[in-house]
Amino acid sequence: MRIGGVIFLVGALATLVTVAPLFLGTEPFPAPAYFVCMLMGVGFAVAAGGVVRSAAAQRREARSAVRNSTAR
Repeated sequence: MRIGGVIFLVGALATLVTVAPLFLGTEPFPAPAYFVCMLMGVGFAVAAGGVVRSAAAQRREARSAVRNSTAR
């Protein structure tokens, strides 16, 4: 999840940097700069995947604990 958060922050920062010239009236950045903005979505997806994976692991652990406690 941390890696996803870092990727998201890089994408968010890139989005702010690429949108700023539009408000400041300066020359916009070239197209590759806008592709870096897509890291925001990628980071969100990676973090969401980490959350789902962590929740599944906790669910498996809880089921295992319940089965072990009822078997005694």
